[in-house]
Amino acid sequence: MSDTYEIRPVARIKTDFGEKFGIPRQSGLVPSLRGRIVFEPEFRNPDAVRELDGFSHIWLIFGFSEVRKNTPEGEKDWMPMVKPPRLGGKRKVGVFASRSPYRPNSLGLSVVRLISVSIDEEEGPVLEVGGADLLDGTPIYDIKPYLPYGDSIADASSGYSVSKDKFVSVEIPDDIAQLIPADKLETLKDVLALDPRGAYEKQPDYVYGMNFAGFDIRFRIEDDTAKVFEAVRTADSPKHIK
Repeated sequence: MSDTYEIRPVARIKTDFGEKFGIPRQSGLVPSLRGRIVFEPEFRNPDAVRELDGFSHIWLIFGFSEVRKNTPEGEKDWMPMVKPPRLGGKRKVGVFASRSPYRPNSLGLSVVRLISVSIDEEEGPVLEVGGADLLDGTPIYDIKPYLPYGDSIADASSGYSVSKDKFVSVEIPDDIAQLIPADKLETLKDVLALDPRGAYEKQPDYVYGMNFAGFDIRFRIEDDTAKVFEAVRTADSPKHIK
């Protein structure tokens, strides 16, 4: 009997992130982020989500789809040692002691807030979630309810990941702010405040670009302040959440 088997997506999530850069490093860090989970045709049975709306949060088991897509054929798509951003890119730890996307099976796990469960005439069951840290179009392989009595461990140890995140200030000129829908503007500020730069990519005067909510956001970080100087609507923007 084989120890391997194929898994297939049961759904895909629609978010405001058209590329990996800028996505919060963990779910829940930006609660105002929204996502729509739309099931694949064969799983659009309303019975499959019956009573799910009684839970406040759900677990998403998803695939780091961009990792395998961007790995040249013949090269390893995972590494035994990685440099977690939490350690400033200065120290390596084992991949199984990290949440790096470069894993043997490229699977991720996130807990998100379940805002609503609705039935769409064409798409079937649709889940609206908050705080998702996923790229637009990410495949979802399974969904499970979050159970506070079993999933929350009050005295759990955080290992090396104990330091607090350093937030930066955000400046967006009025003429640029007016281009972005009001509900997306506040979320964009929260995302930028997390300082999306990699731990070892913090170059002074460097121009960073982030695809968010259908806009190409250009910014610099100077004196611990993210300063947005351009926002251009992208032709190939993600199907951002309305």
